[in-house]
Amino acid sequence: MERAGKHLVGRPKSSGSRKGFDHSAWLLAARPRTLALAVGPIVVGTAVASSEGSVRFAPAFAALVGTILLQLGSNFANDVYDFESGADNEDRIGPARVTQLGLLSPLQMRQGMWVVFGMGILVGIYLFTVAGWPIIAIGIVSILVAVTYTGGPWPLGYHGLGDLMVFLFFGIIAVTGAAYIQTFSVSSMALVASIPVGALATATLVVNNVRDRETDLKAGKRTLAVRLGARGGRLEYLGLCAMAYLSLPICYVVFERSVWIFLPMLTLPRAYQLTVQVFRTSEGPALNAVLGATAQLGMFFSILFALGLVL
Repeated sequence: MERAGKHLVGRPKSSGSRKGFDHSAWLLAARPRTLALAVGPIVVGTAVASSEGSVRFAPAFAALVGTILLQLGSNFANDVYDFESGADNEDRIGPARVTQLGLLSPLQMRQGMWVVFGMGILVGIYLFTVAGWPIIAIGIVSILVAVTYTGGPWPLGYHGLGDLMVFLFFGIIAVTGAAYIQTFSVSSMALVASIPVGALATATLVVNNVRDRETDLKAGKRTLAVRLGARGGRLEYLGLCAMAYLSLPICYVVFERSVWIFLPMLTLPRAYQLTVQVFRTSEGPALNAVLGATAQLGMFFSILFALGLVL
């Protein structure tokens, strides 16, 4: 109760009495730029399945829809739970959050969150008919993590576990899961291919956490960037980008891929530019553009990586 009651003074009043459907508010809550994180792992997982001679486009599309819904529901959950914990307050320097601004009430955000997760469950039921019980297990755990990332009595993101969760669920689990529903197996190729995808997804979160480090510290949100400090968070960003690009020669040598596997190197100049910006930018708001650009970098890297795997 103490955590939920912090920093309530001075916030806009919630709009629980607001009538109708405010499309602009829901679009803002959806944070469309972050949805790019859902595209990369499914594309790469499908490319792995293709390289192993077993592509199934209907399950792949369903997996893409399910992953987008999971990301969307997670965004809604973060919006309402960060508001209630005090992490989102009048000092927020990141993009606007609708619950904190009073555009939607906490009740509305919770309802939207569970509607989205309910749609995701319907997709999961279809995938269960395709690939069996492992999909149900992945779906249940994914929703639990999405909710407890910022909600519940022990929020994962508030205890420095956010980076690990993103790497697992938007890297390893998403890529191998996408491959599994098409090949019914988890190959070593799928596991290695998930590393760069997860690394760049996590790098996107790192920018967010470096930007919000001071306000998170005041709210008791002990992200990894808070624990490591600003320089430590920036070094983590550098390390994750390096991990993504160093995965390419591993795929080339270990799995005897063609030189097409190096197609994602075309994005290396952009990665270098963003890394320089992360290290040189001292003010939090200036990192907002870097956050969106890093999400886009991950998507373009994944598309080129998938193309390289297929070729």
